[in-house]
Amino acid sequence: MKKLILGMAIVASAFVFAQKDANALNAKLQEANKAAMAAYDAKNYAAAAPKFIEVYDLLKSSGQDNKIYMYYAGLSHALANNSEQSIKIYTDLVNSGFTGVETTYTAKEKKSGQVVNFDKATWEVMKKNSDYTDFKTEQSKSIETDLYETLVSLLLNAKKANEALVVIDKGLAKFPNNAKLKEAQTTAYLQSGNTEKFVAGLKEQLAKNPNDAVSWFNLGVMQSKKPETVADALEAFKKAIELKPDFADAYQNLVYTTIGDDSKVVADINALRKDKPDEASKLIDARRERFAKALPFAEGWYKVAPKNIEAVTALKEIYVVTKNLDKVKEMKAKEAELSAAAK
Repeated sequence: MKKLILGMAIVASAFVFAQKDANALNAKLQEANKAAMAAYDAKNYAAAAPKFIEVYDLLKSSGQDNKIYMYYAGLSHALANNSEQSIKIYTDLVNSGFTGVETTYTAKEKKSGQVVNFDKATWEVMKKNSDYTDFKTEQSKSIETDLYETLVSLLLNAKKANEALVVIDKGLAKFPNNAKLKEAQTTAYLQSGNTEKFVAGLKEQLAKNPNDAVSWFNLGVMQSKKPETVADALEAFKKAIELKPDFADAYQNLVYTTIGDDSKVVADINALRKDKPDEASKLIDARRERFAKALPFAEGWYKVAPKNIEAVTALKEIYVVTKNLDKVKEMKAKEAELSAAAK
C-alpha cells in the first residue's frame, strides 16, 4: 500500500480582531493555536488534532470559515493513525470543494516587530493605524490534489475500496492525468475483487511507464492465476527481474509458476504407478523437465536471498528431482544452519 501523502507544512499564525469585544476570543485563539502547534511540533498528533479543530471553531464563531485548520486536524489525525476521524474530515473537505487556496493579509506591529494575520476587512482598516507597517498579501497554492490522494490512501488502508473508487473517479474527473490516483485506482480494483479492471489498469500503467518493475510483477501474479496466461506471467516476472535484479519475490514466483501445481502432479503419479506405469513415467519425465526449467530461477532466488529458508528449501527440492546429490547435501546443510539460527 502506498504511503500517505502528507506533505503540507503547518505554519503557526497569530490572530488579531479589531472588534472591541474580541479580547477574550483573541486570547482563546492564541492559546488554542499555540497548543496545537506545540503538540504538532512534538509529534503528539493525537493532541494536536482537536486543538486545530478548536482553532477552526473559534475562527468560525467570528465569521471566518477557514477550513485550512480542519485540514491540519485531518492531517494530524492521519499521522496519529486515527483513520476514521481523518477520513471524515478529508471527505468533508473534498465534498465542500475546499482547495486550500487562500489569501493571507499581514502587517507588522511596530512595537513588537511581530507579523500579524488579519481578515481582509480588518486589514484594510488597520492600514490607517500607525502602529502597523509592512502590509502584505500572499496567496497559497492549491492542496486539492493532496486532499484527494490522501483521502484515497486512507480509504484503501481502511479496506474501503468501493468508497475509494468513488473518490478516485471524482478526482480523476478534475485531474485526469494524476498518476497517483490512477495507480490507486488499480489497487482499489484489486482490493474490491475487480480483477479484470485491475489487470487493465496495470497494462495502462505499463504502457505509460514500462520500467515499473512492481507493476510487471503484479501483472505476472494476476496472469499466473489462469492457465491460458501462464506463459505471459513468466515473461512478466522475467521483465520485473530485468528491471530490478534483486527482486526476490519475482524469482520466487518464477520458480513456483514454472513448476505448477506439484502436489497434484505427485498425487496423479502415485495413482498411476501400479496400473498405468507408462503414463506415470511420462508424468515423471514432464515433472523433471519443469523442475529443470525452474532451476536457474531458484538459483537466482537463492543468490539474492541467501538467508531465506524458503528459497533454500525450494532449491534443495529441485536438486532432489534433478538428481544433483552434491547440491542436495549443500542445501540441506544450509537449511539446517538457517533453522538453527531462527530458534
